[in-house]
Amino acid sequence: MKVLFVHQNFPGQFLHLAPELTRRGHEVRMLTDAVNTRKFSTDGFRYKFEQAAVDPAATRLGRNYTTMSDRGVVVARACLQLRERGYMPDVIFGHSGWGETLFLKEVWPEAKLIVYAEFYYKGRGADVGFDPEFSTPSFDQVMIAQGRTTHLGQALLHADAGLSPTAWQASTYPPVLREGIRVIFDGVDTAVMRPDDQAQVTLPNGKIVKAGDEVLTFVNRNLEPYRGYHIFMRALPAVMKQRPEAQVVIVGGDEVSYGATPKGGKGWKEVFLNEVKDQLDLTRVHFMGKVPYATFVSLMQVSRAHAYLTYPFVLSWSMLEAMAAGAHVVGSDTTPVRELIRDGENGTLVDFFDVKAWSKALTKALARPEKFDDIRRAARQTILEGYDLKSICLPAMVEFVEGFGPK
Repeated sequence: MKVLFVHQNFPGQFLHLAPELTRRGHEVRMLTDAVNTRKFSTDGFRYKFEQAAVDPAATRLGRNYTTMSDRGVVVARACLQLRERGYMPDVIFGHSGWGETLFLKEVWPEAKLIVYAEFYYKGRGADVGFDPEFSTPSFDQVMIAQGRTTHLGQALLHADAGLSPTAWQASTYPPVLREGIRVIFDGVDTAVMRPDDQAQVTLPNGKIVKAGDEVLTFVNRNLEPYRGYHIFMRALPAVMKQRPEAQVVIVGGDEVSYGATPKGGKGWKEVFLNEVKDQLDLTRVHFMGKVPYATFVSLMQVSRAHAYLTYPFVLSWSMLEAMAAGAHVVGSDTTPVRELIRDGENGTLVDFFDVKAWSKALTKALARPEKFDDIRRAARQTILEGYDLKSICLPAMVEFVEGFGPK
């Protein structure tokens, strides 16, 4: 079977699936943006996408779809050249988020098309307007948010099937589209993400923290309100006052992955650090920036309490990986998190906005770690039983894709 993966930042969600299909004897290729610098072993093709100038008078509703469809056109033309050279995939698997799959059925109508259906935006009821501190959307903003679904709906309507990583993310799609979506998580490698009482991490100031130390962790791709950075920072003063030996380790960049940038030219990291820094012992607050994966693994293994917050939005892989490593996850009581964490059983849930409750829960987790040993074990068991890469998710993903191959 010939399988073509399409992702502007390949391998993305196909990190394990593409090589596994290759190992099973399938001819696997990828198509990605020429600017993608990530390293991967899968052979393939590249397209060059340059965003066209946009008429300043164009509405924001139109601009979003124009951007996605423009990329879709570029990808389709690149694929048409591949077809003319004789390349004919049996199955195409692409991410729907950037418009790349929009016109691929026009190039290869014979191929089966699967789209990765990660999230369906809403004007109300999900991330938009969730946090009133940053967003009380006007009706125009509601329409703009809802309008971001145009290419997502089109992508799924023209596909043979969709795939979502979690049930809640699949549920964001309207019922007529949800019927075509299969739920399979990308998978956590529990052989790597596992408890290790010998783990240690060297912090930027040279201090070494080890498993068993009083370490509070917070991890995200970027430090921003969508992932609750502001709530976490506001909870820290009370936590650090009550726990004078605690080391706070914060991982994440200072860019914006989701939502708006702060006003005034500062990043969100500095904005919220400045808000509370006079109340913190900054010698015990360690900003790591973006770290190598091996460092992240070790950090989850030394974590005594791991704070994870998110708006009702895409669930971070890092939360599941923390659970697999046996960390005590103190998570926001929001719909994506509740799908995995049951309060008091395999983690602790706290109202996203309740800063005092966050301080109390994190202090308690740091003070008496032995009281949460059962929760740590249950957290790992949750991942082993439902989200393990090699025994559950990857076999299910392979079976799903192979099911669309030639009979």
